[in-house]
Amino acid sequence: MRIGELAKTMGITPDTIRYYEREGLLPPPQRTASGYRDYGPETVDDLQFIKKAQALGLKLSAVREVMEISSGGEPPCEHVRATVAGRLGEVEQRLKELRALRSTLRETLTRLDRAPAPKEGCRCAVIESVDRPG
Repeated sequence: MRIGELAKTMGITPDTIRYYEREGLLPPPQRTASGYRDYGPETVDDLQFIKKAQALGLKLSAVREVMEISSGGEPPCEHVRATVAGRLGEVEQRLKELRALRSTLRETLTRLDRAPAPKEGCRCAVIESVDRPG
C-alpha cells in the first residue's frame, strides 16, 4: 500500500510515517519501480504498536528501544516495566509541579480580585510582585 493509503488507514499523516522512518521506528519500505514507497501489512502492525505505546505516554525514543529489543528476538517486558516506572515518576513530578502552579494561579486570581486600581506606568502590580527569580 502507498503512503497516503497507509496514513489514512492509521489516522495519521504521511509526514508522520516519514518521520517514523527517519527516526528508525519503521524500516525503510520497499519501493515500486517508479520510486513510490510500498508498505506491507507488517507496517500497520508496527504503527498500531507505536500508537499503543504512545497512549501509555512513552516517548518515541523508548518505543524505538522496545522495538529494537523485540526485533532482536528477546522479550522486552523487563525493559518496558522499567521504562513505564520511569515515565510514571516523571508524570508524578509533573503533577506535583502542576498542583503548585494551580495554587499560585488561584492565589493570583484572589489578589487580582482584591487589587486596587493600577498606578500610572505600572504594567501589572500583581505580576510584578511575584516572588520568582529570572
